[in-house]
Amino acid sequence: MKTVFSNKFRQKDPGRKRDFSRQIDFLNRYSLVFHALLSCMLVLVIEICSRRSFFDAFKFLSGHAFAFFFNSLIIFATLTIVYLFRRRMLMRIIVSSFWLLLGIINGCVLSQRVTPFGYTDLKCISDLLTMTNTQYFTKFQEICVVILLCLLAVFLVVFGIKGPKFKGHPHKIRAVFFCAGMGIVLSAATTMAHNSDKMASYFANIAQGYSDYGFVYGFSSSVVDRGMSKPSDYSQSTIKNIQDSVAQVKSEKDSYKVADSEQVVSDSSKKQQPNVICVLLESFMDPAEINFLNLSDDPIPNFRSLSENFTSGYLTVPVVGAGTANSEFEVLTGMNLRFFGTGEYPYKTILKQTDCESIASDLSALGYGTHVVHNNGGNFYSRANAFSQFGFDTFTSKELMNIQEYTPLGSWPTDDILIQETEKALDATPDQSDFVYTITVQGHGSYPEEKVLMNPEIKVSGAETPEKNNQWEYYVNQIHEVDKFIKNLTDMLAQRDEETILVLFGDHLPTMGLADEDLKSGDIFKTKYATWNNFGLEQKNADLAAYQLLAYAMEQAGISEGTIFSYHQAHAYNTGDEAYQSGLENLQYDILYGERYCYDGIDRYPASDLTMGIDKTHIYSYRKNEDGSLSIFGDNFTNWSRIYVSDEKMPTNFVSDRQVVLSAEYAQELEDGDVLKVCQVGSSNTIFRTTENAMVYYSQESDVLDNDAGMEDFE
Repeated sequence: MKTVFSNKFRQKDPGRKRDFSRQIDFLNRYSLVFHALLSCMLVLVIEICSRRSFFDAFKFLSGHAFAFFFNSLIIFATLTIVYLFRRRMLMRIIVSSFWLLLGIINGCVLSQRVTPFGYTDLKCISDLLTMTNTQYFTKFQEICVVILLCLLAVFLVVFGIKGPKFKGHPHKIRAVFFCAGMGIVLSAATTMAHNSDKMASYFANIAQGYSDYGFVYGFSSSVVDRGMSKPSDYSQSTIKNIQDSVAQVKSEKDSYKVADSEQVVSDSSKKQQPNVICVLLESFMDPAEINFLNLSDDPIPNFRSLSENFTSGYLTVPVVGAGTANSEFEVLTGMNLRFFGTGEYPYKTILKQTDCESIASDLSALGYGTHVVHNNGGNFYSRANAFSQFGFDTFTSKELMNIQEYTPLGSWPTDDILIQETEKALDATPDQSDFVYTITVQGHGSYPEEKVLMNPEIKVSGAETPEKNNQWEYYVNQIHEVDKFIKNLTDMLAQRDEETILVLFGDHLPTMGLADEDLKSGDIFKTKYATWNNFGLEQKNADLAAYQLLAYAMEQAGISEGTIFSYHQAHAYNTGDEAYQSGLENLQYDILYGERYCYDGIDRYPASDLTMGIDKTHIYSYRKNEDGSLSIFGDNFTNWSRIYVSDEKMPTNFVSDRQVVLSAEYAQELEDGDVLKVCQVGSSNTIFRTTENAMVYYSQESDVLDNDAGMEDFE
């Protein structure tokens, strides 16, 4: 029986192999036609995934036929690499899987934010992995993704071993020339498409650009078009002319001020410069700006009061729904993201290795202390590195805060803790003026479709579905809480006997699918800003771009400092002036990528030795507990405090800002002479701060105290 069964299998098997071989031979013989059809099919599937709609994908095909086939040409060009290998079918599957995977990722990204997936997002994967269970994705979803990727990898390995090989002559030299030729054809076609305006070379609105020109082209642009291109007129003389014109305008303004003043106060008798507080309000907008929403009450009365009584206006930001770091970059540097590549995050690219003049370094030159306060991770968006490159003195991230309260979903810390942390930063330098950049997080998405708030302060209606109403109601009430934070912040600043100017701005609209026609402003790239001061500055409302905001605020406060900020002040913030934008582009390039002619070739604003946190931490004692665990007592501990035993991180239980505990399981392994310390630890096991002192463990001591100052609470 066994022999008969085996013989039957042997008889059928050769026929199946011959049929499969004929199919492979057919594909190889007409491979170019097959690649063309496969490319078109892949583009269609990718657009379905990206747009999450069959109808919208076919609408793209019919309404943007040139873009559709140009996307197909890009995939066709990448498929030519199969001719360099014998396992051509395997390579076709790998190339196709690569593009499909990118399309699926883009669809998932767009389900949570407005900005599509770009190359620089790959550099943010480490940040994304720190955000599990925050409504972006859950731990379960993360596990599913890992499993699917592993299954794909196993399939490719098995297919690579068992799959067919090309049996004809490989013609490797011909294949290399063909691949190179397709690269040249694609490059020439891209240039022609740009010159004829069939395809845009720059997306002012990235989301719209991907929508109009397709994901494949948009993503490819984000890979190829990175950093800044050298301006055609960039030279030492160009930079000198720009600086001379700025100097002339400044001189004329200074002369006007002197002539207009009855009494000129000498520099030596000038009083201390005002404190400057700049607050990024995460996903903040005025809900009354949304045409279809009905609100039971004004959710932002305090922000509205500031808008009515102090300088305020619309703020044009470079992103929608996400990309906080890019709005932040524009505000802090005065630089325009338009001159960077598609989907660029400078924090993740050029600032990884290059220092950059910013408002912090400019005000430091005037004697300011400069600080950042943020109730989220210090490594998120590589901020700790970026703030060092900007020249900040200190950065208090969530790892250095004793955060106890979170939003109703538990996704994000509430913002009230930022008031005391901002005040700590101001108090840290009593003999200096201060610049404090405070970043909120409470308004961050995503927003739940189910009803979470049973008795909301602000009731919301008018959205198209009950689920959307729930989302808007949750968002509006979180923004209402942020508005209370604004009131408490201004109250705290008003009580201080220091001249202060406060600048508040929304970094982008929330991820809620808003369109231009939904807004009173008519532009999804417009948020709002408002200011406050306690020394009688005149109200001068103006609509600004994010990169102009602090230059405008500084000018009102009588501060004119810095290469970029002085440039904005000299050119009256005229965003539509081509000469103004050309000069800005040259200055940006010179500072970040060029010869730094504006600094005479000197690194005038080097990166700072950034200190994480204001409060120092100490260990005062350790105590063996009855259950065998070990308590360590000290000060300024947080949920991100970790006990280190002889430089090895141990699992740590946080009890309070004065006590952390090493469990009995690990405490029993301690040996005499082990060195105990407590560190504040961020993502990727980054140690942000370590206790000022360490203690040596001795098993014979049941309760060891360090009799330094501060121990009276433990004795």
